[in-house]
Amino acid sequence: MTEFGKPANFTRRVPDGDTQHRDVCTDCGFVHYDNPKVVAGAVVRSNGGILLCRRAIEPRVGFWTLPAGYMELNETVEQAALREAYEEAYARIEIDTLLAVYSIPRISQIQVIYRADLADPEIKPGVESLEVDLFSWDRIPWDEIAFPSVHWALNHFHEVSGQDVFAPFSNPDGETGDYPKAQRKG
Repeated sequence: MTEFGKPANFTRRVPDGDTQHRDVCTDCGFVHYDNPKVVAGAVVRSNGGILLCRRAIEPRVGFWTLPAGYMELNETVEQAALREAYEEAYARIEIDTLLAVYSIPRISQIQVIYRADLADPEIKPGVESLEVDLFSWDRIPWDEIAFPSVHWALNHFHEVSGQDVFAPFSNPDGETGDYPKAQRKG
């Protein structure tokens, strides 16, 4: 919409000084940039357990995931991770360090995952979770994990267990975040 309430007329072209096709308003020259979304989350630990949330929303309803979600405008990545933990599990967490940054090109996401500690033992499902629980490593429901990046984060977390200093991880070699065929829905 233009400032006068009329629909804008967009055409797809490469704007001057750019290298990518973009939607450009033919009336005013406004360039609409459609860029990747940033997801913030955490592997949250407490007394030997890891916080997981069973999803109440699509995609992957009923599957387990880390507390994570899209950043909102005007917040830091850390603030987003804290907010998501609270929204999904009423979990009050303290971020320890950056664990990983994953690129998921098929859905245009960047996922920033922290290692964190549960600051308060009280947890309960938020509106986006059917249930929440703390899992010891040998109790994690691996066949019910929602997304490939959750597998990566859990394994990377386990790999640096007990280490205070490590380099943040990225996608495992050859991994792009695609579901194995057996896990794809539909």
